[in-house]
Amino acid sequence: QVQPVESGGGSVQAGGSLRLSCEVSGNTYSRYCMAWFRQAPGKEREGVASRHTGTGNTYISDSVKGRFTISQDNRKNTMYLQMNSLKPEDTAMYYCAIAHAWTYCPSARVQEYQYWGQGTQVTVSS
Repeated sequence: QVQPVESGGGSVQAGGSLRLSCEVSGNTYSRYCMAWFRQAPGKEREGVASRHTGTGNTYISDSVKGRFTISQDNRKNTMYLQMNSLKPEDTAMYYCAIAHAWTYCPSARVQEYQYWGQGTQVTVSS
């Protein structure tokens, strides 16, 4: 059973940085599609970054472009989201997601992903 587990969330002031980690257990695929989503209260889940682990092709949402970076460490079965220059509007629960089968990758579509973590909270104060 593939199980992503997020960590690294917290509270920071605007302009600060955080690095989220997502350790994926039970994954036997060498190539897969991975993504980070976020969801603020009362809003839809939004895909902020995605990466095809085989080709390295990456998608970054316009709302975080130039500030967030997605990466992976295959030896550790871990993916990362480096978040710099954080803004109050980045406040949300952040989720990592994994797909072993997909139509498009990278992708910000929720429907592409079969495995989801429980989320880690990021709070940015002004």
